[in-house]
Amino acid sequence: MRLRADFWVAAYLRRCAHNGAFAVLRRRGAAEAGAIFVKIDRLDGFAALYGPVPHSEARNGEDRLFARLHRNPWIDPAEAEQKLARQIHFDPDIWIVETEDRQGRCFLDVAW
Repeated sequence: MRLRADFWVAAYLRRCAHNGAFAVLRRRGAAEAGAIFVKIDRLDGFAALYGPVPHSEARNGEDRLFARLHRNPWIDPAEAEQKLARQIHFDPDIWIVETEDRQGRCFLDVAW
């Protein structure tokens, strides 16, 4: 059984705070199964955007697995915002979490 999106987001926000990063919920999506997108802002003009890996590609036992949604390790924050706007247009029930961390830590299970 997959963990509800609202529970996962609440736990992620606490995880960031525990590790000294600032994270905020920017957009609330569908509570039970909304797709979650996480923007990481290094506060130096660079950002990264992570989104869900399709369930068919997830490893066994992984509840939520993420992938970076761009080729380069870091992009301009405006480019990340454009990608988020496209996602909202495609699916208005998405969750958006923004994390500010000068070290660029994402605190996610990432598929490489």
